[in-house]
Amino acid sequence: MSRDFEAETSRDPRVLREQVKDTRAELGDTVAALAAKADVKAQARRKAADAREQAHQAARTARAGGRRNRVPLVATGAVVTVLVATALVLRKRHGWG
Repeated sequence: MSRDFEAETSRDPRVLREQVKDTRAELGDTVAALAAKADVKAQARRKAADAREQAHQAARTARAGGRRNRVPLVATGAVVTVLVATALVLRKRHGWG
């Protein structure tokens, strides 16, 4: 045995019990961390929940932006409606598709 190891260890049973207790606690934490990393289903659930939250946040942001900027939103909707209606009329008149 090296002198460093001997210096760090004690022959006192109380100290040894405390060291064993600490080592068991550290080992338990390590096992729990490894189990969490190995749990693929739980990781997938967490990632799905994160993605849902991001989607909800994006939707809230878009709704808020739409409420603040109604004129451009309505104008864009009107332009799209006119373009679709024109395409349908031309298609019917000229026999396209």
